[in-house]
Amino acid sequence: MTPSLPALTLPVLSLRAGRPQELGTPGATEALARPWTSAIHKSEVTAPVWLTALNLDGDEQADQRNHGGPDQALCAYPAAHYAYWTARLGRELSPGSFGENLTIGGTFTEADVCLGDVFALGEALVQVSQPRSPCWKIARRWQQPLFSLWLQETGFTGWYMRVLQPGRVGPTDALVLQSRPFPEWPLTRVNAAKYEQRHDQALVAELLTCPALGGQWRRKLQGRLSGALPLNDDANRLVGPNAE
Repeated sequence: MTPSLPALTLPVLSLRAGRPQELGTPGATEALARPWTSAIHKSEVTAPVWLTALNLDGDEQADQRNHGGPDQALCAYPAAHYAYWTARLGRELSPGSFGENLTIGGTFTEADVCLGDVFALGEALVQVSQPRSPCWKIARRWQQPLFSLWLQETGFTGWYMRVLQPGRVGPTDALVLQSRPFPEWPLTRVNAAKYEQRHDQALVAELLTCPALGGQWRRKLQGRLSGALPLNDDANRLVGPNAE
């Protein structure tokens, strides 16, 4: 018997887009102060814009080798985590603090969203493709070298979505669930397979059978399963040029 589709609407507190900027201090010697380029600082979108297969209009990625592409057209982050990070960082966070395009309102988190979920967003249809893999740029943004690691360890990562149907989306739109083909894969379980349960080869192999899994995660997990990559291969992504 096919399980009934839950009535799930994720409110969008903020819709944001931004282009790469040159940041940091020229000539700085301290790692977190050095010059860097990122589109992590995104501005609020106040009127409907076109969502293509790759981006919202006005949104770009600085590092297109590791970010962007069809599986990472939109980044969403739950505002439900903001209070935790405000307390841990000792700094007030507001929508867009993680460079996300969509700040998700309410109490919804990665536990409420499954890999492959299809949502209507305005005129568009989008699909959850993979959790976000936090990189060193979030740590640089907040001047806390361990921040990206903390995001990974907590599982408070947010997620990416691909675009199944382009269309106009606006700041008053919400993510309305249309289908849930893989209810066995809440994003909390997907994150667990990549991080805290990375030694569970059966779990990783099961995740790789899910056709909705994004290519970036698929290549990484296939490499680990085959032995071509080490099980703990996250250091460069998490630390990158923030290392002294």
